[in-house]
Amino acid sequence: MDNPKDRLLNALDVGLKTLTGVFEAGGRAHPGAGLTDTVTGADRDHLIGLMRVNHTGEVCAQALYAGQGLFARTPSTRAQMQHSADEEVDHLVWCQDVLNEQGGRASHLNPLFFAASFGLGAAAALINDETSLAFVHATEENVEAHLEEHLTTLPVGAERSRAIIQQMQADEVAHGQAALAEGGTALPRPIRRAMKHIAGVMTYSAYRI
Repeated sequence: MDNPKDRLLNALDVGLKTLTGVFEAGGRAHPGAGLTDTVTGADRDHLIGLMRVNHTGEVCAQALYAGQGLFARTPSTRAQMQHSADEEVDHLVWCQDVLNEQGGRASHLNPLFFAASFGLGAAAALINDETSLAFVHATEENVEAHLEEHLTTLPVGAERSRAIIQQMQADEVAHGQAALAEGGTALPRPIRRAMKHIAGVMTYSAYRI
């Protein structure tokens, strides 16, 4: 997809699919197949909040990769971004499945988060591919850390969601390492700290709104 016009159309397509929830999961086996979330009351509300946060995180991931793919300089970087984005689609669908099963909903703030993440991804890619890949690595570090926190706070009985989050966590680690292998480097500590604070705002907001 080296034609700029095709990349722009792809970015628009990703945006529409992400915000309307029409994505379908890929061919990978569902990590929660055969498992159920047997939660009620406050535990159910907490599970919905956690999975709403994770769903919003995947909305941000689609936006980030779309923005980066639009302005990536080399075909190999675009291909690496697209591979990670395709696996993130699975995460998006799995989180939406749990929300539907538990009678929850996606965050009302998703359009805002999508726009902000797309802008950040595009800005990083406009600098150069190395910066863009470094941004991916730092983002995936933050996501992996908050997924680990979610695993410790999941209510008893949320076995389907636990399996989903564990697979998501493994994928995020792999995506971060792939970004480094493609040429990214670790961002300076102040930037990574700022990104962590921004992620905290997103988590707090998406859990509630």
